[in-house]
Amino acid sequence: MIIETNNLTRKFGDRLAVDNLNLTAEEGKILGFLGPNGAGKTTTMRMLAGLISPTSGYAVVDGIRPDKEAERVHEIIGILTETPGFYNNLSAQRNLEYFAGFYNLSDASAQIEKYLKLMELWERKSDKVGTFSKGMKQRLAITRALIHRPKILFLDEPTSGLDPEVSQEVRGLIQNLSREGYTIILSTHNLSEAEQLCHRIAVIRSALVTLDTPANLRKRLFKHQTMIKLEEIDENLIQAISKLDYVNKHSREENTLLIELADPSKHQSDLIKKIVEAGGRIIEVTDKKHSLEDIYLSLLNEEEKI
Repeated sequence: MIIETNNLTRKFGDRLAVDNLNLTAEEGKILGFLGPNGAGKTTTMRMLAGLISPTSGYAVVDGIRPDKEAERVHEIIGILTETPGFYNNLSAQRNLEYFAGFYNLSDASAQIEKYLKLMELWERKSDKVGTFSKGMKQRLAITRALIHRPKILFLDEPTSGLDPEVSQEVRGLIQNLSREGYTIILSTHNLSEAEQLCHRIAVIRSALVTLDTPANLRKRLFKHQTMIKLEEIDENLIQAISKLDYVNKHSREENTLLIELADPSKHQSDLIKKIVEAGGRIIEVTDKKHSLEDIYLSLLNEEEKI
């Protein structure tokens, strides 16, 4: 694991922002941080990046303790904060040259040109950043995070303020960076974005609620349901389904039946046969797929009951 935390804790006065957090990140994979506002996602990122120290516990990032050797960590990470800071009176290129100077890059100009073009900012390289829109500043911040070829990227709301087309381009860039071997920690409120990008999801609410792949979370939280859309549903059909001993549960949403089977692989074909015999005219048979939003809300509801 390229990142590990051990009872990572951070307090701000009496407020507990991060509570004994234990998680891992796999090298070359995208780990998503999900949680409500104030859950500690950004605070966790800042501790992993060596920007603030934990109150107790510790993290290890590529073999380095950020609280002990922050400068070494800064050499191997790129970070995009939710509110990236730039010198508004300097041009985009001059801003990047200034930040690149911290890394003593021999090819800084080439890297700056490469990513400004990738982010479609090359034509505005000489313009003052103060004239940029929020979306343009966000693209510039991603450029800044990449110019020194970091091993790990911390991205806090990377598509915030971007229009849908640019957001999709940024997501494509993130996927490409992952394929190239970058480890990415992604904090986002956009659940569809997390589902599209992340190999694993860490749901955080001060403490870690869970850490797993979206597929495993679905299996853990939800029973398999078969969705059968029909031309119409009458009471005789409902009664016929209710009598089947392998049907654990069933419900109806307009002209669609949601059926939980004891063993879907064994019983689904017989279920379809029985529906047809009962006069049902089937339009479509699919498996219900629970979205990441369903998973997220279920986990937080479970956590509130504890």
